[in-house]
Amino acid sequence: MKRIIPAFLLAIAACIVFAFMRKPVLKHGPETASPASTRNWRLGVQLWTFMKFDFVTAINKVDSCGIKYVEAYSHQKLGGGMEGFFGPDMTADEKAQVKKMLKSKGIHIVAMGVIVPRTLEEWKKYFEFGKEFGLSYFTAEPIKTQWDGIDSLAGIYGIRVAIHDHPKPNVYWSPDSVLAAIKGHKYIGSCADIGHWARNGLDPIACLKELKGHIFGVHLKDIVQFNNTHAEDTVVGKGVINWPAVFAELDRQNFSGMLSIEHESNWLNSVPDVIETREFYDQQVAALKNGGSSLQGSGIK
Repeated sequence: MKRIIPAFLLAIAACIVFAFMRKPVLKHGPETASPASTRNWRLGVQLWTFMKFDFVTAINKVDSCGIKYVEAYSHQKLGGGMEGFFGPDMTADEKAQVKKMLKSKGIHIVAMGVIVPRTLEEWKKYFEFGKEFGLSYFTAEPIKTQWDGIDSLAGIYGIRVAIHDHPKPNVYWSPDSVLAAIKGHKYIGSCADIGHWARNGLDPIACLKELKGHIFGVHLKDIVQFNNTHAEDTVVGKGVINWPAVFAELDRQNFSGMLSIEHESNWLNSVPDVIETREFYDQQVAALKNGGSSLQGSGIK
């Protein structure tokens, strides 16, 4: 005898089958066509961009640019009625005032640098300060004999150390010297200053590939001339660096971190330049998320 299944049971079964077979929209929609690491990128500003101003004024400028993350630098005058300087020597009251201001604007300090402590005891002061402000990493150019001690402290405090590449004759001007410091040191990596690599005559893409898996942060900086350590800054996207290729390589590596705009030009009126860089960055990231920027090759135009 033929068994008759009620229609409402058939409908329920069909819904269950559909639910298991259905592909998640969030993983395949146009904004997430691939598991691109750009989802986790944070755009920030290195406050050295506003080094002609005090910390409070600099934060207000960052806020006016529509950016919510910063890389602070040590010894910037605080301002805002405070007499001290940003860093480990701030008073408890100054720290409280700064935290309150940052919270009111929804701005987060992700990193701090470039620092060059002379002793491990000085490093410990920075780590204590970094822990209090919730930093993810320090941008630094550490003394070679301190590598082991710094790596140990970084593990204890849960704050990584990203080695910065200033132009020649700086000891860390090339990835080779950075890789030497990284070897055997789990918490030491790279802060990839793209503009300085170009100043040093290095292809940014080749440098990024050498440091794959060890890049904690990036400095967004463009310059007007390749292989000139004194080349002037320009707005990101208007200089010699092939940014679509740079962003594509970072994406390929599943980089997950902050990219800090560091604009060392037009010092007294750089807010429009920072905004223009932010807009350029947004366009590039949107292209990546839509699968439109798979360009590889040289990082120089």
